[in-house]
Amino acid sequence: MQKELFRQIIIRNQEILEEIALHPRDINFEEKGNYVLVGVRHAGKSYILYQRALKLLEQGVPLKRLVFINFDDERLFGMKPEDFDLLLQAYESLSDERPILFFDEIQNIEGWDHFARRLVNEKYRVYITGSNAKMLSRDVATVLGGRFFTLMVYPYSFKEFISAKGLNLKQHWQYGNQRGKVERLFKEYFEYGGFPEVLNYVDKRKWLNSLFERIFFSDMVVRNKVRNEEALRMTVKRLAENVKQPTSYNRIANIIKGTGTSVTVTSVSEYVQYMRDSCFIFSIENYRAKFVEKETVKKHYFIDNGLLNIFLLNAETSLLENICAIHLYRKYENDLYYFKMNEEVDFYIPSQGLGIQVTYSLRESSVIEREVKGLKLLHEKHPLNKMLIITRDEKDEIILDEEKKIDVLPVWQWLLEE
Repeated sequence: MQKELFRQIIIRNQEILEEIALHPRDINFEEKGNYVLVGVRHAGKSYILYQRALKLLEQGVPLKRLVFINFDDERLFGMKPEDFDLLLQAYESLSDERPILFFDEIQNIEGWDHFARRLVNEKYRVYITGSNAKMLSRDVATVLGGRFFTLMVYPYSFKEFISAKGLNLKQHWQYGNQRGKVERLFKEYFEYGGFPEVLNYVDKRKWLNSLFERIFFSDMVVRNKVRNEEALRMTVKRLAENVKQPTSYNRIANIIKGTGTSVTVTSVSEYVQYMRDSCFIFSIENYRAKFVEKETVKKHYFIDNGLLNIFLLNAETSLLENICAIHLYRKYENDLYYFKMNEEVDFYIPSQGLGIQVTYSLRESSVIEREVKGLKLLHEKHPLNKMLIITRDEKDEIILDEEKKIDVLPVWQWLLEE
């Protein structure tokens, strides 16, 4: 590896930074922090590196200080650990200012972790992305030992999605012409999700199927040396079909065995962990459950509605709850639970005193009674500051007494107002 090649790459990528146009995403960084960006494939990790670099330019950081290296560049194939220092030497031959370093797919180079630790110890500012197949968030915590913030990158939120579609909401948009545009865009987002690339394709389902196969083989099968691919694939499908229901590993194993495929409960538990590691799904626990149940019976949601939708027919109710789960998990992460005692509440956020039910429609009195009953029980056990029922299109208010009410909101409005 030669310094001349690194100089060419550094200069060319600085030129690209001046040319690139982005739709800003809702990501915040600590000004003095070093970051590793992780997340499901194609969620936009590289894009956010560019966004951060452009933000620094806006703040007055000179372009010559920004060093952006994509280690997927075929010119860097065969790079060795000792070549990392040549990269720094190449930059020093171009500028005497201290660089800010952006490394995309750095895990392709053996020994990257030692280099990353050294940079932080020497007080460089560093931003890193890595492929889930080789570098997971839990690996980062182990390897980098708290020197970096780990930032989870998700597909577009609905707010980011409509911005990428060119719609800038005005004040009181829900009462004017923009409401119809929002509802039309939501239908696309609801069915095909928020991966930035999916916006570019006509056959979105085909692209999503292709993405799933890449995640399945690279991030689950190959990374974890899975031999029983059929059992893993069936576990994914069972989770999709049960996305609204608390599901035990034992139940999934029994269903798979019923098809004639051999699998153990332990294997199912491992498969679900592989899915979580690849950021394909996330899981939430029953707030009222004891320890053993918390670990073995959970609700599992897909990180994007588009990925869930490829497994389902008549998917509207599952997609509705899944999209609400994604929104809440992005915001609250490990403070998000469901509540199940005699009744069930779909989502409970203890720190906020917030209870949320999700139902497609409240047109039937039996549905109203069920959803309200669950929230009332939760409020009795753990007093709530706010109660919500999220629907597909309906808006209302349910008065419980002089002090308590339940707000009923359409999902597309709730996602934009939260």
